[in-house]
Amino acid sequence: MLDRKLIRENAEMVRAGALRKGVDAPVDEFLKVDEEWRASVAELESYKSELNSISKSIGQLIGQGKKEEAEAAKQKTSDIKEAIKELEPKERELEAKLQDIELKFPNLPHDSVPDGKDADDNVTIREWGTRPEGEFLPHYEIAEQLGLIDFERAVKVSGSGFAVYTGAGAKLQRAIINFLADFQSEKRGYTEVWPPALVLSSSLVGTGNLPKFADDLYGTVDDLWLIPTAEVPVTNLYRDEILDAEQLPLKVCAYTPCFRREAGAAGRDTRGILRMHQFDKVELVKYVLPENSYDELEALTNDAEQVLQALGLHYRVILLCAGDMGDKGCKCYDIEVWSPGEQRYLEVSSCTNFEAYQSRRANIRFRREKGAKPEFVHILNGSGTAVPRLLVAILETYRQPDGSIMIPEALRPYFGADSIPAN
Repeated sequence: MLDRKLIRENAEMVRAGALRKGVDAPVDEFLKVDEEWRASVAELESYKSELNSISKSIGQLIGQGKKEEAEAAKQKTSDIKEAIKELEPKERELEAKLQDIELKFPNLPHDSVPDGKDADDNVTIREWGTRPEGEFLPHYEIAEQLGLIDFERAVKVSGSGFAVYTGAGAKLQRAIINFLADFQSEKRGYTEVWPPALVLSSSLVGTGNLPKFADDLYGTVDDLWLIPTAEVPVTNLYRDEILDAEQLPLKVCAYTPCFRREAGAAGRDTRGILRMHQFDKVELVKYVLPENSYDELEALTNDAEQVLQALGLHYRVILLCAGDMGDKGCKCYDIEVWSPGEQRYLEVSSCTNFEAYQSRRANIRFRREKGAKPEFVHILNGSGTAVPRLLVAILETYRQPDGSIMIPEALRPYFGADSIPAN
């Protein structure tokens, strides 16, 4: 959510910023309803001020023996109260309408974000490691050969877009999750939490997933939704709270399963575990001082990169252009790991600075000092990282000529062995 004052005073800048993302923001509709709402608020405040003044005068008039004037003042207060009673529902209706319009605004891209329409216009910032060369099998063939994933039974149980990890596959999945959570909490300074996987609508509104992305979510009948990422419950842990500046930066990580309909991705990456309705991820969320948020974005991206470096996996960092960034972010880096079997890069993390877009929706503020006016924190998040595509890269990169899988050294304490033997 953007600052109302920003839209009022810089309407064309907001319109232009949204258009950089390919979004026609409802600027004119906002300005019209905002003017009506402010006029309604002003009228109400005027009536209330007059009511307060007249009410105070009644006692004075009675004390001065001006009975008729006092009675007239009482009648006047009665008339004003009636007017207020009629105006208040109108003001609440306009406020609700204005809030609905506000939720349609995308966040504005930072000046350092390149222009562009889609992924073709993204910019490669850096690469790490050496791209493996040679002939490689895709992960789903490796998984089937070694009995790591049972795709057929997953379809029988849940339909397409799900997987049943079996034997060493289940053990490797668990090892990766534990490694990721420990890495970020023990080596990168994040506080680990274990949040619910079901959240209220208000939590999804707070992070910007609702109302726009409802079709990508799994909802229930009692206002609970399966989370698309731990970003949602972790961000909302501090909803409607005022933090102390000394607490910032506040760094939180969480492992959760994630659930997505992938409504806009029909027919894409249908083989294997590249695009799932349910998958696992360790998420990183940071609450920071506004003046530090872009330095914190660089640090956040580095925290996610360190995972891939520890596992010895080749990757690149991409700066997303304005048109490919999505509604919520001001600036976003994608980290893409190389998949030798797919012969392409796979996104395993998106590290984003939302500035105050989410904190304004979720009402998360801080005070610089005791008694100071509360300000909105800046919120950042990134995957640290997503498990399925990390698993894909490990299987394809570390498959040996005899068909076995060498386990990266950083994972061995969690997996309990240095390899998965060939059948």
